[in-house]
Amino acid sequence: MNKMPKWADAVLIPLISILLAFFFSGLVIWAIGKDPVVAIKTMVDGAFGSTSGISYTLYYATNFIFTGLAVAVAYHARLFNIGGEGQAMLGGLGVTLVCLAVPWPHWTLALPAAMIGGALFGAAWAFIPAWLQAKRGSHIVITTIMFNYIGAALLGYMLTRVLKVKGSMVTESARFPEGAHLPNFSEIFAPLGINFSPNAPANMAFFVALLCTFLFWILIWKTRLGYEIRAYGQSETAAKYAGIAPARIVIIAMLISGALAGLMAINNVMGEAERLIDNAVEGAGFIGIAVALMGRNHPIGILLAALLFGFLYQGGAELSFWESIPRELVVVIQALVIMFTGALDNMVRMPLEKIFVALGKDKKKEA
Repeated sequence: MNKMPKWADAVLIPLISILLAFFFSGLVIWAIGKDPVVAIKTMVDGAFGSTSGISYTLYYATNFIFTGLAVAVAYHARLFNIGGEGQAMLGGLGVTLVCLAVPWPHWTLALPAAMIGGALFGAAWAFIPAWLQAKRGSHIVITTIMFNYIGAALLGYMLTRVLKVKGSMVTESARFPEGAHLPNFSEIFAPLGINFSPNAPANMAFFVALLCTFLFWILIWKTRLGYEIRAYGQSETAAKYAGIAPARIVIIAMLISGALAGLMAINNVMGEAERLIDNAVEGAGFIGIAVALMGRNHPIGILLAALLFGFLYQGGAELSFWESIPRELVVVIQALVIMFTGALDNMVRMPLEKIFVALGKDKKKEA
């Protein structure tokens, strides 16, 4: 029986953990001779104080929504997919091949095709670790980590030997055709009188991420497959007794997970760079793990956690630029948020459980 109400588990614990993380981050900033209040204000202004800052924040958040959802789908099936980084890389390759294969006349045609390409390549990269787990008992954590490195090597080969533009010294593919250009926020919101910077990277992929968040909720809580995934994740023995095939659930959950990670490429490859470049994922696959854990593997929580990490990324860049605070310190702040919301979750949870148990006993006595 849960000792706390659901709202406390979903909202109060992450909120207290985040406040603790920012408190200790402030101490670190103060220790190097900087003003923590000024630092936080700089981060908030840099992330939300202008349309350009908002655009960058939402661009990063879009990446983290995709990778956070990818981790969460697998986690509901008791699978820890650490391969989001490699699956997003291969998703970028799929998006690139689709965008370069056809002289697309308009983005409304290119986007669905690119989504299919990214999802298929991401799912394909998740299939082998899933099959090894389901059929051979290989641990999914080990195989997905290994496939991150294999994916990076494969992408490097493709960029230097296959997709590299002849005569160019840069390891990147050719630019996508004009018809594959996704509208950015400047183009989307200009008719509404909202002026975003034309160079800011947030684009149509943000709305695709929101759609995926909604579809994730429907899949996990409103479909038979979602019930089977959750049942298997809660108890493999009970799932077998109910006629659920474990190998089938492992493979399907990982295919969906890899597809979601691969879909990230429509944001960073198709939407922002408009070509495939080396290290385009930039660690978003690993940040997705923290986003899923912080969001309790629930779509609303994942969305909020992704926005938080988008804020940390963009605000941290502004902090490094304007306050001369080393970029490494920004990584420390991110690490503190991950540590308090993940590894030290019980440090906040256990005292709160005792408080709610005590409050419950008091109410019974009064009754």
